[in-house]
Amino acid sequence: MSSRVRSLSLILVAIVAAACGPTTRNGDNGGGDGGTNPSCTDGQTEACYDGAQGTQGVGPCVGGMHTCIGSTWGPCNGEVVPVAEICGDNIDQNCSGVADEAIDADGDGYVTCPTDGSKADCCDSTECADPAHVNPGAYDVPGDHVDNDCDGIVDNGDALCDTGLASNSSTAMDYAKAIDICRTATVAGKDWGVIEAKLTLADGTGTPADVSHSIRPHFGTGTTPKLGSSLIELSTGHAAATGETNPAFLDFGVRGTAIGSTGNNKTSPFPQPFYMKNGNKLPSAPGCTQSALGTPQAYDPVMLTLKIRVPTNANSFTLDTSFFSSEFPEYVCSDFNDFFVVLLDSTYTGTPANPTDGNLAFYKNTTNGQVYPVGVNLAHADAGLFQQCKNGATGCDTLGGASAITTCTGVDNLAGTGMDRTEANSCDADSIEGGGTGWLETSGNVKPGEIITVRIAVWDAGDHVLDSLAVVDAFRWNAVPADPGTVIF
Repeated sequence: MSSRVRSLSLILVAIVAAACGPTTRNGDNGGGDGGTNPSCTDGQTEACYDGAQGTQGVGPCVGGMHTCIGSTWGPCNGEVVPVAEICGDNIDQNCSGVADEAIDADGDGYVTCPTDGSKADCCDSTECADPAHVNPGAYDVPGDHVDNDCDGIVDNGDALCDTGLASNSSTAMDYAKAIDICRTATVAGKDWGVIEAKLTLADGTGTPADVSHSIRPHFGTGTTPKLGSSLIELSTGHAAATGETNPAFLDFGVRGTAIGSTGNNKTSPFPQPFYMKNGNKLPSAPGCTQSALGTPQAYDPVMLTLKIRVPTNANSFTLDTSFFSSEFPEYVCSDFNDFFVVLLDSTYTGTPANPTDGNLAFYKNTTNGQVYPVGVNLAHADAGLFQQCKNGATGCDTLGGASAITTCTGVDNLAGTGMDRTEANSCDADSIEGGGTGWLETSGNVKPGEIITVRIAVWDAGDHVLDSLAVVDAFRWNAVPADPGTVIF
């Protein structure tokens, strides 16, 4: 091999190695002696090799020499370490002992050189430090300097796909795009992404009201996307802020069949098994009791359901949420507790455990251990998450639920929503129409490579009167398990 060809070959090896990420060092701290002598004397030279153990002298992989500079070893010049196999050239680039092998050495479901037209695994054995988490079914973990998804580019992630979506879209996949899940997948395939998306009522059947869901660049002036340019709104009334159209704004506080308006005029059973696992009743905030008015059913419900294959290197996901309600402050701790849920169906059985009822939209007080489902009853007893509001009396129109809230930090996120309108009520003559949480983070744990179902829904628990709205955005995968639940952003 000419010196020029040899140099080009080394450059190619370096580029591919960088794309795959760091290899497992051969038990060496840079001293070429198995890690027993990491320090050195200035000018000293020594043999070195940074490839995976057992690969030196296999295929094209060879050691090099490095020189001590001061008391630190310099780079290993002249070495060739394992890189991703270039299939079909009969060269063993990954130094596994076999050229162009069609095997799945790391058991991640992808082979080095597939013969069936599927995507190749760029790190199946020796090419990087963590082979099982590097393959075409993985997602690119931000900032880890590894080409996790084998697309040839390090830390590039997915391009955003939430522009140009109609605000009144009835296409469920548009709502997945608006919360920044851009990839689609099939049940028969191996790639991660959305397999199925649906807009339904709370029990997974039927069609929600056209006005109950929308894709927007903001909710009011204070709530803007956390990622990309769009977010989604799900509402028990109209999914719109003051002055908006398609669907049009309608005051959150004057809706419902009880006062002559048709409202959403939809009902359905509650989601199962969430309802069953809570003893065939809706969970409430500690200290709040419910009398189950009339026939238990979800009023004015809307639900987005996403069936998703998880990346092979993801162990949890997080999305950003915010909840607003015109039930605040009068009906805090009442039967009229408008609900917002993020339900996860997963085969994950590890620690920390997902909630038994599947609902990730809950807050756990770390001081006393009490659990609060996300809803207007978060405002009871200063739970802490209900912060976009005015402090003062709550629950004035409930039976035995009267209390006060002191955790409100301001009303900036209510600006321009319609819930910022001045509205005297039985709690406070200087009150406004509603209140909200501000941005929250909701997380759940998953099993790498499995197919999960995520159901995001809102409904009114007591009647068609007074409405709530949930904002959702910025779905993202995490490489490590999360603490399931909802916390302040």
